Amino acid sequence: MKVTVIGCSPAWPNAGGAQSGYLVEGGGRLLLDCGPGVLARLRNGGGWPAVDAIAITHFHLDHWGDLVPWAFGAAFGPGAAAARPQLWLPPGGSGRLRELGGALAFNGQIDHAFALREYRSETPFTVGGFEVTPVPLMHYDELTFGLRVSDGARTVAYSGDTAPTPRLAELARDADLFLCEATLGDPEPAERGHLTAGEATDAYEASGARRLLVIHRPDELPLEPGVERAYDGLELDL
Repeated sequence: MKVTVIGCSPAWPNAGGAQSGYLVEGGGRLLLDCGPGVLARLRNGGGWPAVDAIAITHFHLDHWGDLVPWAFGAAFGPGAAAARPQLWLPPGGSGRLRELGGALAFNGQIDHAFALREYRSETPFTVGGFEVTPVPLMHYDELTFGLRVSDGARTVAYSGDTAPTPRLAELARDADLFLCEATLGDPEPAERGHLTAGEATDAYEASGARRLLVIHRPDELPLEPGVERAYDGLELDL
């Protein structure tokens, strides 16, 4: 299994950075989230991106925004000749995407680009040779999921965005790699939606995962020595 960090910026992009997108490759190719800047980075490899599926954790723009240019490129551009990837969305996500498409004038292109699917909480689905399990997490009042991806031999856990919750350790239980957000320098004073680096480390230690990679972190916030930070273009062979 190979994991490539396409983009790992928080809701405001780091200088020159792309927002959330993580490519998992093995028997197939699965893209976890598709934030602004991800499509252009994928196209650096030449041509239109060839993926079996895209799975979206939640509907905050930095995690799905590049579905819009993907849809236009598939309808009118070089993606027209490419096979449609499955697009796995949270429960109710198909209707929500079409509602956004109507408001932002890309509704007519959605079915040219994607084969829409919806996952169910804690119900595994199989795509591209991977079993993917959506685990419900906490992110303000937004319906959001972490994704646990396994090929039967290796497992990657991806937090998406989340506040502290015991489910985070369940998501990453004994995983080979834990991609965990750590957006904050200090905890939010009221409603929680993100983690500090210390909270990400606590979840990692509770999970028994083998490796922690901190994602969704502003460049301006340092990390303690020994805590590994993701960067765009990082490739990991598990």
